[in-house]
Amino acid sequence: MSQGETHDTTRRDFLYYATGGAGAVATGAAVWPLVNQMNPSADVQALSSIRVDVADVAVGSQLTVKYLGKPIFIRRRTAEEIEAARAVSAAELTIDQGSQNPNKPDTNADDQNRTLDEAGEWLVMVGVCTHLGCVPIGDGAGEFGGWFCPCHGSHYDTAGRIRKGPAPENLWIPVAEFVDATTIKLG
Repeated sequence: MSQGETHDTTRRDFLYYATGGAGAVATGAAVWPLVNQMNPSADVQALSSIRVDVADVAVGSQLTVKYLGKPIFIRRRTAEEIEAARAVSAAELTIDQGSQNPNKPDTNADDQNRTLDEAGEWLVMVGVCTHLGCVPIGDGAGEFGGWFCPCHGSHYDTAGRIRKGPAPENLWIPVAEFVDATTIKLG
């Protein structure tokens, strides 16, 4: 192999790599707008989390807010409602079909896991019946003192757990937390 052949091979390799690199950059520049258009729009990102002031919510009352197009029930429960929810044994509850495993305890049914605070005073739930998507009525409605969906007769207790009727799951618990003493952040 002569000196000239080594030089030509090196130059040829460089041209192959440079052409391949330029092609990769051009392909990325052409594909990026297609991938980027799948990101959520600015209005959706703006609503991905909201803060709710709950300073004026009295004990025993409920506030309903709209979040991601769904009603969210924010209930400040009374001591009697908390006691009623915590007195229910797991054997009395309808199996939440959302747990998918009848042999595993449903942690979604445990009242302490459904509330925002240790005392159990604040309960935040998606206000949509898990049967067909209706909005249940609250303020002690139904046979268990919680929420009642009049469309098909689903009864939820004071912790939002399904107790009677066709609904397959408990009322859903959204991602929520207290950011200060009077503000709840959803999302």
